[in-house]
Amino acid sequence: MLSTTALAVLITCLFTGHSLAQDTTVRSCDRDVSFDTVPKRAVSNDVNLTEMMLALKLQDHMVGYTGVSGWKTLDETLRQGVKALPELSAKYPTKEVLLNADADFYFAGWNYGMKVGGEVTPETLAPFGIKVYELTESCIHIMARSKPTMDEMFVDLINLGKIFHVEDRAEALVADYRKKLEGITTRIGAVKAPVRVFVYDSGEEKPFTSGRYGIPTAMIEAAGGINVMDGVEKSWTEVSWEPVIEADPQVIVIVNYGEVTAEQKIAFMKTNPAFKAIDAVRNDRFVVLDYVEATPGPRNVDAIERLSAAFHPGTM
Repeated sequence: MLSTTALAVLITCLFTGHSLAQDTTVRSCDRDVSFDTVPKRAVSNDVNLTEMMLALKLQDHMVGYTGVSGWKTLDETLRQGVKALPELSAKYPTKEVLLNADADFYFAGWNYGMKVGGEVTPETLAPFGIKVYELTESCIHIMARSKPTMDEMFVDLINLGKIFHVEDRAEALVADYRKKLEGITTRIGAVKAPVRVFVYDSGEEKPFTSGRYGIPTAMIEAAGGINVMDGVEKSWTEVSWEPVIEADPQVIVIVNYGEVTAEQKIAFMKTNPAFKAIDAVRNDRFVVLDYVEATPGPRNVDAIERLSAAFHPGTM
Protein backbone atom coordinates (compact mmCIF):
# COMPACT_ATOMS: atom_id res chain seq x y z
CA MET A 1 0.00 0.00 0.00
CA LEU A 2 1.28 3.49 -0.88
CA SER A 3 2.05 5.90 1.93
CA THR A 4 0.15 9.19 2.13
CA THR A 5 3.19 11.07 0.80
CA ALA A 6 3.79 8.65 -2.08
CA LEU A 7 0.11 8.77 -3.01
CA ALA A 8 0.20 12.58 -3.03
CA VAL A 9 3.24 12.54 -5.33
CA LEU A 10 1.55 10.07 -7.66
CA ILE A 11 -1.63 12.19 -7.85
CA THR A 12 0.44 15.32 -8.52
CA CYS A 13 2.30 13.61 -11.34
CA LEU A 14 -0.93 12.35 -12.90
CA PHE A 15 -2.55 15.78 -12.89
CA THR A 16 0.52 17.76 -13.97
CA GLY A 17 1.75 15.32 -16.60
CA HIS A 18 5.14 14.88 -14.89
CA SER A 19 6.65 11.41 -14.68
CA LEU A 20 7.99 9.91 -11.51
CA ALA A 21 11.73 10.41 -11.07
CA GLN A 22 13.84 7.36 -11.81
CA ASP A 23 17.50 6.69 -11.30
CA THR A 24 19.53 6.98 -14.50
CA THR A 25 22.76 5.05 -14.99
CA VAL A 26 25.16 5.59 -17.90
CA ARG A 27 28.52 4.10 -18.75
CA SER A 28 31.42 6.57 -18.54
CA CYS A 29 34.72 4.99 -19.65
CA ASP A 30 35.18 2.11 -17.19
CA ARG A 31 32.58 3.34 -14.67
CA ASP A 32 28.84 3.26 -14.20
CA VAL A 33 27.57 6.67 -13.11
CA SER A 34 24.12 6.91 -11.53
CA PHE A 35 21.92 10.00 -11.18
CA ASP A 36 18.85 10.17 -8.93
CA THR A 37 18.15 13.76 -9.99
CA VAL A 38 18.81 15.83 -13.09
CA PRO A 39 21.93 18.01 -12.65
CA LYS A 40 21.04 21.66 -12.10
CA ARG A 41 24.50 23.25 -11.83
CA ALA A 42 26.54 21.64 -14.59
CA VAL A 43 29.95 22.74 -15.85
CA SER A 44 31.46 21.70 -19.18
CA ASN A 45 35.11 21.95 -20.19
CA ASP A 46 36.40 22.93 -23.64
CA VAL A 47 34.58 24.37 -26.60
CA ASN A 48 33.52 21.06 -28.19
CA LEU A 49 32.03 19.57 -25.02
CA THR A 50 30.27 22.84 -24.28
CA GLU A 51 28.76 22.78 -27.76
CA MET A 52 27.38 19.29 -27.07
CA MET A 53 25.56 20.76 -24.08
CA LEU A 54 24.29 23.64 -26.21
CA ALA A 55 23.16 21.34 -29.02
CA LEU A 56 20.89 19.65 -26.45
CA LYS A 57 19.68 23.05 -25.19
CA LEU A 58 20.98 22.47 -21.66
CA GLN A 59 22.02 26.06 -20.88
CA ASP A 60 19.43 26.31 -18.11
CA HIS A 61 21.13 23.40 -16.33
CA MET A 62 24.58 25.03 -16.45
CA VAL A 63 26.39 27.45 -14.14
CA GLY A 64 29.33 28.00 -16.47
CA TYR A 65 32.06 26.46 -18.60
CA THR A 66 35.84 26.21 -18.48
CA GLY A 67 38.90 25.71 -20.65
CA VAL A 68 38.17 27.81 -23.71
CA SER A 69 39.74 31.28 -23.83
CA GLY A 70 43.06 30.11 -22.41
CA TRP A 71 43.60 27.86 -25.42
CA LYS A 72 41.58 29.29 -28.28
CA THR A 73 39.23 32.05 -29.38
CA LEU A 74 35.61 31.63 -28.35
CA ASP A 75 33.75 31.52 -31.65
CA GLU A 76 30.57 33.49 -32.23
CA THR A 77 28.23 30.49 -32.30
CA LEU A 78 29.37 29.39 -28.87
CA ARG A 79 29.49 32.96 -27.59
CA GLN A 80 25.80 33.43 -28.42
CA GLY A 81 24.83 30.13 -26.85
CA VAL A 82 26.54 30.78 -23.52
CA LYS A 83 26.35 34.57 -23.36
CA ALA A 84 24.52 34.39 -20.01
CA LEU A 85 27.05 31.96 -18.54
CA PRO A 86 30.49 32.80 -17.11
CA GLU A 87 33.76 31.19 -18.08
CA LEU A 88 34.84 29.92 -14.68
CA SER A 89 38.42 29.16 -15.70
CA ALA A 90 40.38 30.00 -18.86
CA LYS A 91 42.15 26.64 -18.81
CA TYR A 92 41.58 23.43 -16.84
CA PRO A 93 39.62 24.20 -13.65
CA THR A 94 40.94 23.51 -10.20
CA LYS A 95 38.81 21.68 -7.68
CA GLU A 96 38.19 25.00 -5.95
CA VAL A 97 36.77 26.52 -9.14
CA LEU A 98 34.15 23.79 -9.36
CA LEU A 99 33.38 23.93 -5.63
CA ASN A 100 33.04 27.72 -5.66
CA ALA A 101 30.53 27.38 -8.50
CA ASP A 102 28.60 24.84 -6.40
CA ALA A 103 28.74 22.50 -9.40
CA ASP A 104 26.86 19.21 -9.25
CA PHE A 105 28.04 17.86 -12.63
CA TYR A 106 31.24 18.12 -14.66
CA PHE A 107 31.37 17.13 -18.33
CA ALA A 108 35.03 16.75 -19.27
CA GLY A 109 37.52 14.24 -20.57
CA TRP A 110 41.04 13.00 -20.08
CA ASN A 111 43.21 15.79 -21.51
CA TYR A 112 39.94 17.69 -21.98
CA GLY A 113 39.81 19.22 -18.51
CA MET A 114 41.23 16.32 -16.47
CA LYS A 115 44.62 14.66 -16.27
CA VAL A 116 45.38 11.16 -15.01
CA GLY A 117 46.57 11.54 -11.42
CA GLY A 118 45.57 15.20 -11.40
CA GLU A 119 43.66 17.32 -8.93
CA VAL A 120 40.35 17.10 -10.80
CA THR A 121 39.16 13.56 -11.54
CA PRO A 122 35.92 11.61 -10.96
CA GLU A 123 37.46 10.19 -7.77
CA THR A 124 38.55 13.53 -6.32
CA LEU A 125 35.20 15.20 -7.07
CA ALA A 126 32.99 12.37 -5.79
CA PRO A 127 33.29 13.32 -2.08
CA PHE A 128 31.82 16.72 -2.93
CA GLY A 129 28.81 15.33 -4.75
CA ILE A 130 30.04 16.37 -8.20
CA LYS A 131 29.21 13.66 -10.75
CA VAL A 132 31.53 13.39 -13.76
CA TYR A 133 30.76 12.16 -17.25
CA GLU A 134 33.86 11.54 -19.38
CA LEU A 135 34.17 12.25 -23.10
CA THR A 136 34.22 8.83 -24.77
CA GLU A 137 37.12 9.62 -27.13
CA SER A 138 39.31 10.38 -24.11
CA CYS A 139 38.79 7.00 -22.42
CA ILE A 140 41.82 5.58 -24.24
CA HIS A 141 43.98 7.39 -21.65
CA ILE A 142 42.72 5.14 -18.84
CA MET A 143 41.56 1.91 -20.51
CA ALA A 144 41.97 -0.28 -23.57
CA ARG A 145 39.30 0.26 -26.20
CA SER A 146 38.50 -0.32 -29.83
CA LYS A 147 39.23 2.03 -32.71
CA PRO A 148 36.69 4.87 -32.75
CA THR A 149 33.86 5.46 -35.17
CA MET A 150 31.47 8.39 -35.30
CA ASP A 151 29.36 6.48 -32.76
CA GLU A 152 31.77 7.87 -30.16
CA MET A 153 30.22 11.31 -30.36
CA PHE A 154 26.71 9.95 -30.76
CA VAL A 155 27.06 7.87 -27.58
CA ASP A 156 28.02 10.99 -25.64
CA LEU A 157 24.98 12.90 -26.89
CA ILE A 158 22.65 10.00 -26.08
CA ASN A 159 24.14 9.63 -22.59
CA LEU A 160 23.82 13.36 -21.93
CA GLY A 161 20.21 13.07 -23.05
CA LYS A 162 19.65 10.36 -20.47
CA ILE A 163 21.42 12.25 -17.69
CA PHE A 164 19.38 15.43 -18.26
CA HIS A 165 16.15 13.59 -19.17
CA VAL A 166 16.05 14.97 -22.72
CA GLU A 167 16.30 11.59 -24.42
CA ASP A 168 13.92 12.45 -27.26
CA ARG A 169 15.93 15.57 -28.07
CA ALA A 170 19.22 13.64 -28.11
CA GLU A 171 17.84 10.78 -30.20
CA ALA A 172 16.37 13.17 -32.77
CA LEU A 173 19.69 15.03 -33.03
CA VAL A 174 21.67 11.82 -33.48
CA ALA A 175 19.18 10.51 -36.05
CA ASP A 176 19.69 13.70 -38.06
CA TYR A 177 23.47 13.32 -37.91
CA ARG A 178 23.23 9.69 -39.00
CA LYS A 179 21.03 10.64 -41.94
CA LYS A 180 23.56 13.26 -43.07
CA LEU A 181 26.38 10.74 -42.78
CA GLU A 182 24.48 8.21 -44.86
CA GLY A 183 23.98 10.86 -47.52
CA ILE A 184 27.71 11.59 -47.60
CA THR A 185 28.55 7.90 -47.89
CA THR A 186 26.05 7.47 -50.71
CA ARG A 187 27.46 10.40 -52.69
CA ILE A 188 31.04 9.19 -52.28
CA GLY A 189 30.14 5.67 -53.37
CA ALA A 190 32.55 2.75 -53.18
CA VAL A 191 36.10 3.88 -52.39
CA LYS A 192 38.69 1.58 -53.93
CA ALA A 193 41.73 3.49 -52.73
CA PRO A 194 41.18 5.66 -49.63
CA VAL A 195 42.92 9.02 -49.78
CA ARG A 196 46.01 9.21 -47.56
CA VAL A 197 45.53 11.97 -44.97
CA PHE A 198 47.74 13.56 -42.32
CA VAL A 199 46.33 15.69 -39.49
CA TYR A 200 48.61 18.60 -38.63
CA ASP A 201 47.64 20.14 -35.32
CA SER A 202 50.74 22.09 -34.30
CA GLY A 203 54.50 22.03 -33.81
CA GLU A 204 57.41 22.59 -36.17
CA GLU A 205 60.31 20.54 -34.77
CA LYS A 206 57.89 17.66 -34.20
CA PRO A 207 54.24 17.68 -35.30
CA PHE A 208 51.37 17.12 -32.89
CA THR A 209 48.79 14.97 -34.64
CA SER A 210 45.87 12.59 -34.21
CA GLY A 211 46.61 8.88 -34.07
CA ARG A 212 44.46 5.79 -34.30
CA TYR A 213 42.18 6.63 -31.36
CA GLY A 214 41.42 10.28 -32.11
CA ILE A 215 38.07 11.29 -33.59
CA PRO A 216 39.77 12.65 -36.78
CA THR A 217 40.53 9.04 -37.72
CA ALA A 218 36.80 8.23 -37.65
CA MET A 219 36.01 11.45 -39.53
CA ILE A 220 38.64 10.79 -42.21
CA GLU A 221 37.40 7.24 -42.74
CA ALA A 222 33.78 8.41 -42.95
CA ALA A 223 34.91 10.85 -45.66
CA GLY A 224 36.62 8.11 -47.70
CA GLY A 225 40.19 8.53 -46.51
CA ILE A 226 42.72 6.88 -44.24
CA ASN A 227 44.74 8.51 -41.48
CA VAL A 228 48.43 7.88 -42.26
CA MET A 229 49.04 7.86 -38.49
CA ASP A 230 46.51 5.08 -37.96
CA GLY A 231 49.32 2.85 -36.70
CA VAL A 232 50.07 5.22 -33.81
CA GLU A 233 48.29 3.80 -30.75
CA LYS A 234 47.29 7.19 -29.33
CA SER A 235 44.44 9.66 -29.67
CA TRP A 236 46.46 12.90 -29.90
CA THR A 237 50.23 12.79 -29.71
CA GLU A 238 53.56 14.10 -30.94
CA VAL A 239 55.40 12.21 -33.71
CA SER A 240 58.48 12.87 -35.82
CA TRP A 241 58.36 14.19 -39.39
CA GLU A 242 60.08 11.17 -40.92
CA PRO A 243 57.06 8.82 -40.91
CA VAL A 244 54.89 11.65 -42.24
CA ILE A 245 57.20 12.18 -45.21
CA GLU A 246 57.44 8.44 -45.76
CA ALA A 247 53.64 8.05 -45.72
CA ASP A 248 53.36 10.73 -48.45
CA PRO A 249 49.87 12.01 -47.55
CA GLN A 250 47.70 13.20 -50.43
CA VAL A 251 45.76 15.64 -48.22
CA ILE A 252 46.85 17.47 -45.07
CA VAL A 253 44.18 18.52 -42.58
CA ILE A 254 45.20 21.62 -40.63
CA VAL A 255 43.67 22.08 -37.16
CA ASN A 256 43.09 25.80 -36.73
CA TYR A 257 43.43 27.33 -33.25
CA GLY A 258 45.90 29.11 -31.02
CA GLU A 259 48.50 31.75 -31.80
CA VAL A 260 49.85 30.07 -34.95
CA THR A 261 47.27 30.47 -37.71
CA ALA A 262 46.28 27.84 -40.25
CA GLU A 263 47.85 29.99 -42.97
CA GLN A 264 51.15 30.02 -41.08
CA LYS A 265 51.08 26.24 -40.67
CA ILE A 266 50.44 25.80 -44.39
CA ALA A 267 53.21 28.24 -45.26
CA PHE A 268 55.61 26.35 -42.99
CA MET A 269 54.98 23.11 -44.86
CA LYS A 270 55.06 24.68 -48.32
CA THR A 271 58.34 26.55 -47.77
CA ASN A 272 60.25 23.79 -45.96
CA PRO A 273 62.43 21.85 -48.45
CA ALA A 274 61.98 18.67 -46.39
CA PHE A 275 58.33 18.52 -47.39
CA LYS A 276 58.56 19.44 -51.07
CA ALA A 277 58.09 15.85 -52.28
CA ILE A 278 54.94 15.21 -50.21
CA ASP A 279 51.97 14.74 -52.54
CA ALA A 280 49.70 17.12 -50.59
CA VAL A 281 52.32 19.86 -50.57
CA ARG A 282 53.15 19.51 -54.28
CA ASN A 283 49.46 19.68 -55.19
CA ASP A 284 48.47 22.26 -52.57
CA ARG A 285 45.83 20.01 -51.02
CA PHE A 286 45.20 21.40 -47.54
CA VAL A 287 41.91 21.37 -45.64
CA VAL A 288 41.45 23.63 -42.63
CA LEU A 289 39.26 22.48 -39.75
CA ASP A 290 38.70 24.64 -36.70
CA TYR A 291 39.56 22.98 -33.39
CA VAL A 292 35.86 22.59 -32.57
CA GLU A 293 35.36 20.68 -35.84
CA ALA A 294 38.33 18.34 -35.32
CA THR A 295 37.40 17.29 -31.78
CA PRO A 296 34.27 15.35 -30.79
CA GLY A 297 31.20 17.55 -31.06
CA PRO A 298 28.16 18.66 -33.04
CA ARG A 299 30.20 20.12 -35.91
CA ASN A 300 31.87 16.83 -36.86
CA VAL A 301 29.32 15.80 -39.47
CA ASP A 302 29.48 19.06 -41.42
CA ALA A 303 33.27 18.80 -41.23
CA ILE A 304 33.12 15.28 -42.68
CA GLU A 305 31.13 16.65 -45.61
CA ARG A 306 33.87 19.22 -46.27
CA LEU A 307 36.56 16.55 -45.96
CA SER A 308 34.78 14.26 -48.41
CA ALA A 309 34.51 17.11 -50.93
CA ALA A 310 38.26 17.69 -50.62
CA PHE A 311 39.13 14.00 -50.80
CA HIS A 312 36.80 13.21 -53.70
CA PRO A 313 36.28 16.34 -55.81
CA GLY A 314 33.18 16.24 -57.97
CA THR A 315 31.25 13.79 -55.79
CA MET A 316 29.72 16.27 -53.34
